[in-house]
Amino acid sequence: MRERVYLSIGSNIGNRLANLEQAVSLLNQNAAIQIQAVSSVYETQPWGNLAQPNFYNIAVALTTSLAPQTLLDVLHSVEQAGHRKRLEHWGPRTIDLDIVYWGNREIHTQTLTVPHPRAHERNFVLLPVEEVAGDDAAVLSMVTTALKQQTDKSWIKKVEGVTVKYDG
Repeated sequence: MRERVYLSIGSNIGNRLANLEQAVSLLNQNAAIQIQAVSSVYETQPWGNLAQPNFYNIAVALTTSLAPQTLLDVLHSVEQAGHRKRLEHWGPRTIDLDIVYWGNREIHTQTLTVPHPRAHERNFVLLPVEEVAGDDAAVLSMVTTALKQQTDKSWIKKVEGVTVKYDG
């Protein structure tokens, strides 16, 4: 069974756009993943640790037959291919991929919590996911509710004329 999943992908080290494009390309090469939509590119101020460069963020809607832990393993391999280093909590990174929503499922394991436990607090996650959720009423409802309730005052802006391409 194929399920719809939403990812948040961000980069603030090196060529941010190229890092996002590489991540989407690597996801697209996995036969068990079909990318449905990629959001606009958003530039955002860092969250948590402000003493670092601004991020480029996107959301990706995909369908997959992979189990949640297997998809998480794929995301970690994409991060490794992008030379992700986990040196500092909320620190700078070449690439960061997070599972935000898995349809309306709740997942709680030692390594994965879905919906993402802080998604509801972050404009840089919610606004791009809202853009790619399409006709997914359950996810749109969660995003709309979170946007009405959250207090994130960090700035976020679409990067005009910049897109991440995918074969979809």
